[in-house]
Amino acid sequence: MKTIEEYFPVTYEQSRETFRSNLEKISLYWPEAELTTRPIGKEEDNTIDMIYSGGTETNERVLLMTAGEHGIEGYAGAAMLDVFVQEVAEQIDPKRTGICLIHAVNPWGMRNFRRVTENNVDLNRNYLVDPEQVPQDVNENYENVMKVFLPNGIIDNYHLARIDLQTKLAKGLVSEGHSGLTSAKGMGQYEFPTGVYYGGKEKEENAIFLQAIQEKLLYEYPRVIHMDWHTALGPTNEVTMLLSEDDGRSLKELKKTYGLKNIQQFTPEKTKGDSTHHFYALKNRQYPDTYLFSALFEFGTFGTSMSASLREFMTIILENRLHHDGAEHEKDRQAILDEFKAMFYPEEKEWRLAVLAEGRKAMSSLLKNEGLFTIRG
Repeated sequence: MKTIEEYFPVTYEQSRETFRSNLEKISLYWPEAELTTRPIGKEEDNTIDMIYSGGTETNERVLLMTAGEHGIEGYAGAAMLDVFVQEVAEQIDPKRTGICLIHAVNPWGMRNFRRVTENNVDLNRNYLVDPEQVPQDVNENYENVMKVFLPNGIIDNYHLARIDLQTKLAKGLVSEGHSGLTSAKGMGQYEFPTGVYYGGKEKEENAIFLQAIQEKLLYEYPRVIHMDWHTALGPTNEVTMLLSEDDGRSLKELKKTYGLKNIQQFTPEKTKGDSTHHFYALKNRQYPDTYLFSALFEFGTFGTSMSASLREFMTIILENRLHHDGAEHEKDRQAILDEFKAMFYPEEKEWRLAVLAEGRKAMSSLLKNEGLFTIRG
């Protein structure tokens, strides 16, 4: 078994190399497995890498695992892909099960330790099912607190910038309420390219790629199981399974079936452009007889309190402002980046140990209950 340090990469290139090298081990169980590399974006050497194989005898079901949709979050996600290959793959029934592992859906963001693409697009607001039906003013809450969410000049003093932002967020809480701020986050926005939670004017290459994979798997398999790895949301040092209400089961049913402590549901009406919702919409429209399970698995960092929520807003807003407008002092720039990393890829050993333990638990629960393990005896 690998050490903690070996599971958690330091750079995008290191992470990608580890993923590519795992083809050799996957091929022990799926001899026909192939590694494909797709260049993405304007810059050179940013790639989405995928290891894929059908079942060795029949395609009864497929396991899809994705990491790095939100760039920097892909480091913990890559650790989970590696855990699967090193510790779990040998337990899967390869005769009846296809495999599809995707590293760095957003490679530019992962390389540069940002959540968004090089176009400042939050990919999980970019998978609109019916783009023409989404009005430009879809997010009234965002417009009401626009001054908070848009960059407003170079940061000349980090401490004062934090105080100013705290004051504005407090005013936003008074005028819109906490639900108003969280709604602005969930709905995304499609008008302000430099603002946070920007969903883009058109489909990103990354989204087009992932949508094609969704369609391929729904077409070729009667059962599709999807685990999408993320960080930040939920209780600190715990995993949270986040599932669209499109799944159709109640929260009580989900907890009984999977036995996980933290399970949340979200509605397509309150979250626009989410890849999971797109997956279910595609399934319902074109492949109604196919069974689909698609969920995000989030490793919590800051926690779930009101103060943690405000800290998250401040972290994302200041990092976005830094990217677009810069900072006068290097120490301020580094402080903002350190806080951003603390939210999405903490260096603390305790958190990384928890990611491994909680991730293994989530994988074991899901794959067991979805019947993917080999039946022995």
